[in-house]
Amino acid sequence: MATIETDPQTTTPRRTKRWIDDWRPEDEQFWAETGQPVARRNLVWSIFAEHLGFSVWLIWSVSSAFLLAQGFEFSPQQLFFLVALPNLVGSLLRVPYTFAVGLFGGRNWTIVSAALLIIPTVGFALAVGNPATPYWAFCLIAATAGFGGGNFASSMANINFFYPTAKKGAALGLNAAGGNIGVSLIQFFLPIVVGGAGIFGLVKASEGGINLERAGWLYAALAVAATFAAWRWMDNLGTAEVKPREQLKVLREKHTWVMSFLYIGTFGSFIGYSAAMPLLIRLNFWVPEPAPLGTGIYFAYYAFLGALVGSVTRPLGGWLADRVGGARVTLAAFGAIILATLGVLWTLGQLTPNPEATPAIASDNQAWFPLFLAFFLLVFAATGIGNGSTYKMIPAIWRAEAVAATPDGTPERQRALLRATQHSSAALGFIGAAGAIGGFLIPIAFASPWVSSPLAATKGAFIVFTCYYVACAVVTYAVYLRHSRVATSPVLV
Repeated sequence: MATIETDPQTTTPRRTKRWIDDWRPEDEQFWAETGQPVARRNLVWSIFAEHLGFSVWLIWSVSSAFLLAQGFEFSPQQLFFLVALPNLVGSLLRVPYTFAVGLFGGRNWTIVSAALLIIPTVGFALAVGNPATPYWAFCLIAATAGFGGGNFASSMANINFFYPTAKKGAALGLNAAGGNIGVSLIQFFLPIVVGGAGIFGLVKASEGGINLERAGWLYAALAVAATFAAWRWMDNLGTAEVKPREQLKVLREKHTWVMSFLYIGTFGSFIGYSAAMPLLIRLNFWVPEPAPLGTGIYFAYYAFLGALVGSVTRPLGGWLADRVGGARVTLAAFGAIILATLGVLWTLGQLTPNPEATPAIASDNQAWFPLFLAFFLLVFAATGIGNGSTYKMIPAIWRAEAVAATPDGTPERQRALLRATQHSSAALGFIGAAGAIGGFLIPIAFASPWVSSPLAATKGAFIVFTCYYVACAVVTYAVYLRHSRVATSPVLV
């Protein structure tokens, strides 16, 4: 393991009352009397801010399917790129966002990161409200939505410091699920807010047409609320102070790269499929004629379901990992993803390509939609469980290394455990960044410009994804379930 030159116990105390320098979550008495209520309060508001970040990050996933209804003439490739761009930016921002927790404090950075969400939301409202907005401007504004994707890394790194090892899986699972469900809620509520039909037809389309700008102004107001909440009710931890140079040392660790590979398969799939699902339904199962609901499967009725299932199952993955080990749960999750993806591929093979958006073809494909949706939701459920279990594995791996390298009951063990928490928090950021890259690659694969038929591009992409999941399962077993120092550690990995 790489070590930190500075002794974490000598951190200079902060002067403001919003800094906590005495933080000992592994001390059972301290945790019961002092730590737990403070950690819970910070977790609640962290979830709120991260939830909003995810909503802003994926605001283009469902709104892009409505752009044509507002008079914008974009090709399927342009729409998929617009959906993918925030994921690329969000993945790149996750590394500096992780550094920010150690540099500025978890509370302080939550304030800043929440306030930054005002930029993409106001930009969104202005762009979609003007039919003359050029495509390049849409791309620029969509890129700023990546601020919401960066929030995940800083939020998870921050909460990792608050909780003892035995409770990290559940706490990180709840924090992540609260954020992930923001994807589902933006896809659920946006059609209703903007005047489109929703809730499986219980909410009718507005007679005045689609008004996408309403969603932008609503989430700008929520960004202001999240900024205030972080300022008022969150805390900074002095023990979370780690310099970027020290955090970069985790890049020398084998486990950082192995877990990044696995997290692309779980979280990358979750966020990529969440972003692409509305357009996949629209292109293969729906035609906008006759207005307003068209022919076939209206995408706005079902677009939110995948992200909802994946978000709800994420805490389950963390909970199971706390009890039976993250590696075992992760391996089972990849097995389920492989089977469900093969089911999706089979249903896609039954569809007729719909390049001209023909009502007759949309009507024929509609019969296969229930099976397509069922298999796709199983993919989302398995990715959610895998997300929770892999994030449990990360702090457990670093703790297992610390336990194996130091004698029990010694000061060296305590310092090693604190360093392990600091290193694992840094690793969470890097691994989260790698995983989010999958959110960019998946929509791009579905929009492959070198494939003439969108359906053929989709099937080819799923074949590649299935092969990747098989590789992830093999790596999980080989590295974390065979005989190794980490696998045989008394700490559940």
